[in-house]
Amino acid sequence: MSDGYQIKNQQALHFLTFQVVGWADVFTRQVYRDIIIDSFNYCRKHKNLKIYAYVIMSNHIHCILSSENNLSDIVRDFKKHTSKQILSEIKLQTESRREWLMMVFKYHAKFNERNTNYQFWTHENHAIELTNNEMIDSRLNYIHQNPVRANIVSNDFDYIYSSARNFADMDNLMKTDEF
Repeated sequence: MSDGYQIKNQQALHFLTFQVVGWADVFTRQVYRDIIIDSFNYCRKHKNLKIYAYVIMSNHIHCILSSENNLSDIVRDFKKHTSKQILSEIKLQTESRREWLMMVFKYHAKFNERNTNYQFWTHENHAIELTNNEMIDSRLNYIHQNPVRANIVSNDFDYIYSSARNFADMDNLMKTDEF
């Protein structure tokens, strides 16, 4: 496995992408997006996670994170917890795509020796250490413009599952940290 996108400096600021296997559009449903928000909030409060920016798209999340603790451990725990919660909700909800989603997650688990039943997230986090203001500004713009580029909204601050609203001093779903 390539180590090009590994988190080497565990306390540094990083741009990360969490991708659902098979690019399955899970986060089209509010209940699953809210699991992400709740889990981020838990990690902020209990695991010393600092969240500077984020966007939750239909099948992936981009974020800028750091921690005084081991960031890799927090990301691992976050992904493990959210995958269990979301899989459980898919089974409990009146989810019209339940069969198809579970088939996708089961298929991807076949290629993972650590996962015997279902796999929700890909293993890669595409971690990029942000070492200067130019890199931070570039990734921040990328995160906030994601829903605009996807033609979901015209203005980045109109997308409620994004920190663009925080930067515009608007009502938002989750507190973010300052750079």
